[in-house]
Amino acid sequence: MIGLKKGRYVARVASSQDDIVAAQKLRFKSFHTAEIDGLDRDAFDPACAHILVEDRKSGTLVCCFRMLPLADGNEIARSYSAQFYELSALQSFAGAMVEMGRFCIDPAWKDPDILRVAWAAMTRYVDENNVEMLFGCSSFKGTDAGQYGDAFAMLRDRHLAPKRWLPRVKSPKVFQFAARLRRKPDLARAQSRMPPLLRSYLLMGGWVSDHAVVDEDLNTLHVFTGLEIKKISPARKRLLRAMTA
Repeated sequence: MIGLKKGRYVARVASSQDDIVAAQKLRFKSFHTAEIDGLDRDAFDPACAHILVEDRKSGTLVCCFRMLPLADGNEIARSYSAQFYELSALQSFAGAMVEMGRFCIDPAWKDPDILRVAWAAMTRYVDENNVEMLFGCSSFKGTDAGQYGDAFAMLRDRHLAPKRWLPRVKSPKVFQFAARLRRKPDLARAQSRMPPLLRSYLLMGGWVSDHAVVDEDLNTLHVFTGLEIKKISPARKRLLRAMTA
């Protein structure tokens, strides 16, 4: 069971309804624009393990995400992502899968170590549960695809899903960047516009859908993102596991 301390932070699994409510409050703060306090919650929360990253000294919740375990690809329709993507290609995936979702860091906290601790917690979860694929929706802030042209062009050129796993269009409003973009990416600009979580996935060999879903409810553009654990390089695996020690 996840429970690790790294530097000034501690990562743990939510153990009470109060913990889950705290995560839902942080999610609301991160994903919604209303100037009120509220809860971001849905029907998937009860089936998930909720991971909290807290400041050890103050106990402040600085990051959270949830993990939905699936026995194999036959259960892919149970996932949150299946609402937005046609994922029948992944039904043939034979190993254990987990959907990582609702990842957010408190906007007031800028410490890059928070993301590192979150990845350490994810790594421990993957190892403890013999997970063979990690997947989810990686979000770009806002719904204006134009501001992310270089990032999407780089995804098209370097990081599209293998054909055997490629998600197909399901949502009514999408940006089909692989088909529509003709520009060559400015790689420095692409990296600067890439969400940090997605950048981490890609460094480990992750891949994305060929289109982005326009999610006006959460004011995001998101791409389906998959990471086959066996495709992570040995050096990268050693680095990730070292963070869990």
